[in-house]
Amino acid sequence: MIRRLYRLYRPHLGWLLTGVVLALLTLLANIGLLALSGWFIAAMAAAGLAGGAINYFTPAAVIRGLAMVRTAGRYGERLITHEATFRLLARLRSDCYRHIEPLAPAGLEDLRSGELLSRLQKDIDRLDAVYLRILLPLLVAALAVPLVAWFLARHDTGLALLVTGLLAVAGGALPLWLLHRARRDGPAQVRLASRLRTQAVEGIQGMAELIAFGADARHAETLIETSRDLVAAQRRLGLPQALAGAAQGLLAQLAVLGTLLIAIPLLRQGLLAPPELAMLALLALAAFEAVAPLPQAFGAIPETLEAARRVFALYERPPPIVEPTQPVAVPDHGDIRFEGVTLRHAPDRPSALQSLDLLIPEGSLTLLQGPSGAGKSSVLELLVRFREPSAGTIRYAGIDLRRFDSERWRSRLAVVSQNAPLIDGTLRDNLCLGRPGADDTTLLAACARVGLDGLVAELPEGLDTWLGETGTRLSGGQARRLAIARALLRDAPILLLDEPTEGLDPTTERELTDTLRPLLQGRTVLLITHRPLDLGHPARIYRLDEGRLLPD
Repeated sequence: MIRRLYRLYRPHLGWLLTGVVLALLTLLANIGLLALSGWFIAAMAAAGLAGGAINYFTPAAVIRGLAMVRTAGRYGERLITHEATFRLLARLRSDCYRHIEPLAPAGLEDLRSGELLSRLQKDIDRLDAVYLRILLPLLVAALAVPLVAWFLARHDTGLALLVTGLLAVAGGALPLWLLHRARRDGPAQVRLASRLRTQAVEGIQGMAELIAFGADARHAETLIETSRDLVAAQRRLGLPQALAGAAQGLLAQLAVLGTLLIAIPLLRQGLLAPPELAMLALLALAAFEAVAPLPQAFGAIPETLEAARRVFALYERPPPIVEPTQPVAVPDHGDIRFEGVTLRHAPDRPSALQSLDLLIPEGSLTLLQGPSGAGKSSVLELLVRFREPSAGTIRYAGIDLRRFDSERWRSRLAVVSQNAPLIDGTLRDNLCLGRPGADDTTLLAACARVGLDGLVAELPEGLDTWLGETGTRLSGGQARRLAIARALLRDAPILLLDEPTEGLDPTTERELTDTLRPLLQGRTVLLITHRPLDLGHPARIYRLDEGRLLPD
């Protein structure tokens, strides 16, 4: 996992190192500003009491310079480090999407939509802690503490050992204690937050059904219970962090007290000038700024690693299909033939299809009938190459589908799935999934072919009318027609229809069937349905039950 994170960070290494340098410069400027200001004020007071003269121009100029460096350095550090982090997250999101896109849908079917959304959004967001909250503070502290120790050792070795030891406790022992406490609750917090987001997303998406069946109160109780578990995990993490912050404050005060106890005898012995006493005390106090972020950094390690594990687990999923190393060209014409095809979704599950033999002649209408759960949709998934057959072969024009590039093969297909999903966008957005960049004339013609021209004329903004999530502004029949129009825009020679009239009332079903009938001419059509539809005279009718073909 560490190597994988390093590979992600390597292209941005220049930005990251620049951020470290600026953060270190800002920290040293802040420590120097406080220490030098203490020396300057004490020196001016001593000179005033003694009636002597002092060159205040040089230290005043250095103080102003340190203040400017601190301000500019802080601004530059925030700008550089956040720019690097945002670039990394943007690259990680696009890279993650490229990895999971070939997995859909078969390779992701065990993940709920809210869970997948949580990994793509929140878990990737958590990875910004790797640099901003963990690596950056660790590197800055590792560089700054030795410099502080070296400076103190020039005045007194015992003083350097005291302050460095207290810094080691504040920046080493406390963070390690927090890391131990967070090993259990950190990953649990990530998982609980993901579960809560998943439940919230699914509750919103299924709100109508929950209310209709009176299950909304029970779902709300589930959300409350998960929220309580999450708050409890956050409280268990927050209490040690609060204690560590208080302990760091105490150690910083002990460092000041210890510095005074060591420095005052040196002052009496004439080994230390009076203004240096104030300088060293304030330097010891300011040095704890270097280790202040470390408890939070160590506490964030378990939850960050858990988020990284959840994200990279998507990378490790094997694709459901294997692309050929040397694909062959897809022929322009040919029959589709299933030869002894068996499909098993998982080794411990029964076969969805068993020794299936089908012939779908070119340019014909073929019906595949059967009850729900008979395996009809599995045939569609195999044809679209969402899955590979567990045994047997599917051929087009006599060539095994596995020898084709999947994208090129799918370009020959137009699919109207059973759910006919619509995206949360405009009517134009949904239509252009079938033909990206199509002009208004083409889109309106497609709508007219499926009887949606009247709807388009009634919509307030025509093609640019927002349809809402999953097309909530459309009726079931209109959504089906839109899905068919989108499929026809592909102008593909093979049309796959999976229950195109499912869930429609008889009148709407009859109207949609009348619309479909002339649109099927000249295409190779596979119609999957659990009941007969009058779409023309089929060349072949297959009946499927429990994954097996029934005899004629």
